Amino acid sequence: MIEDKPREACGIFGIHGHPEASKMTYFGLYALQHRGQESAGIAVIQNDNIVSHKGMGLVSDVFDMAHLGELKGDTAIGHVRYSTTGSSILANAQPFVVHHRKKSYAVAHNGNLVNAAMLKNELEEAGSIFQTTMDSEIFLHYFVNNLKYGFDQALLYTVSRLKGAFSFVVLSGKGEMIGLKDPNGFRPLCLGKLNDSYILASESCALDLVNAEFIRELDPGEILIINSEGLRSLKSRVVSTKTFCIFEFIYFARPDSLIFDKTVYLMRKAQGRQLAREAPVDADLVMPFPDSGTYAAIGYSEESGIPFEMGMIRNHYVGRTFIQPTQSMRDFGVRIKLNPVKELLKGKEIIIIEDSIIRGTTVKTRVKALRELGVKRVHMRVSGPPHRFPCHYGIDFSTRGELIAARMSVEELRDYLGLDTLHYLSLEGLLGATGMETPENHFCKACFDGCYPVAFDECLSKDCLECR
Repeated sequence: MIEDKPREACGIFGIHGHPEASKMTYFGLYALQHRGQESAGIAVIQNDNIVSHKGMGLVSDVFDMAHLGELKGDTAIGHVRYSTTGSSILANAQPFVVHHRKKSYAVAHNGNLVNAAMLKNELEEAGSIFQTTMDSEIFLHYFVNNLKYGFDQALLYTVSRLKGAFSFVVLSGKGEMIGLKDPNGFRPLCLGKLNDSYILASESCALDLVNAEFIRELDPGEILIINSEGLRSLKSRVVSTKTFCIFEFIYFARPDSLIFDKTVYLMRKAQGRQLAREAPVDADLVMPFPDSGTYAAIGYSEESGIPFEMGMIRNHYVGRTFIQPTQSMRDFGVRIKLNPVKELLKGKEIIIIEDSIIRGTTVKTRVKALRELGVKRVHMRVSGPPHRFPCHYGIDFSTRGELIAARMSVEELRDYLGLDTLHYLSLEGLLGATGMETPENHFCKACFDGCYPVAFDECLSKDCLECR
């Protein structure tokens, strides 16, 4: 069964100057597992060379103590992947490592380059040979081709050619670890410190797990070079506006992470409180479909005074794949993950809080199951605006046809899903829930309003680099 939820590109982690760098990276990736479950990898500097291990599956599937024992060195980077550009195959697992003129480099990438097809064509015409179908490989081709102008200039030039969303961690076999963030700052990347070691991570929850101190978010367009002499920052020459992906606050980031000095958990509760103000309704209880919408549901309950209940119980032991049901068992895929608390829900009027409705298939099936159980009325509240436009910056809904809210009005969608009422949080309410001054100047909202901050290749798709 296809999960009716958006999926994001990747999680990245790096640590410089720690005697057990590979083990620390393993734990950092474990904390970032929610950002990608298709593949995992770690690369480490070893005697001026870079060695790596990567595989398909979860972090715990890919690594054991023997693998980590072989990855000796004090500087490492790691990656967990969900593919948005390039197929889900081992060749596309990261970190991606190259050897060039007796030097080694590795890169791990979170995001999506919107001019990837054009850049790849340009590089291939100049003689470059690609080993993968990932847009991430493009970075290393430009970087090594321009090292003749110096290390800093190669980084600056490469960043100037890339368009779209990119947070990179890069290893140089000579001992540097580099963090880069695109000039718009679409994707998160933060800096931390553990004793004398520096850490780069997609989210602060990874710092928490390894007991590191959060220092700051990297600035949009910043190139941070970390070596034995300390930290050094370069600034991209590309001038742009800040457009951080607002969906990180709604869904992607772990609730215990810190973004813009604000805890994601509290922001999601604020979304729920605003939703209760915008769309009040009388009911017996407020509930989420675990785990989406849980924290917004708590906020809705607190603001409305309607009790919060866990009306659906999640099976936490369901693996990534399981035996697919036959047509005669078509509801099995839903029940194996969530099971309703029958005595709590039967005959009740309930409010379900969701964080998003992408394709609508899963929600429709779950609402149908609640009706069959004997729930009296079902109201749904969504803690973000309708997704009506595709994302080209690293979220896996790249065509408008995938988005049910682009094809139906709210009233039509309400009837299709079998709901009594349906209400989405307004864009103004979502921005206000961030608690930031002038939030309209900080975020990418293209999936809601269709205003894309960076122009993109019209042919862009998940497999666009495989057909060129």
